[in-house]
Amino acid sequence: MQNLSQQDRNLKMYGVTDIDAYVDNVVETITYQGCGVSMIIAGLMSDAQEQLQNNDNESARKTLNIAKNMLFRAADGDLIFSRGKR
Repeated sequence: MQNLSQQDRNLKMYGVTDIDAYVDNVVETITYQGCGVSMIIAGLMSDAQEQLQNNDNESARKTLNIAKNMLFRAADGDLIFSRGKR
């Protein structure tokens, strides 16, 4: 359980009160399990583009922050970036 100030920070940065729970839910998705977090990040970036097109800058900022959070977790080895064939 996170304290209130951490929840407030998460809400301002990401638009969700618990970014860890958000990421945990992403890990359970078919997209993550089949492709890795790269496809999730690409989808979030597409969402941010659409939000910007609709002049929803605040939501776009939060969506990009979620994408960056997941990218950093993948860089740290906490998430699988890609499950693609090599």
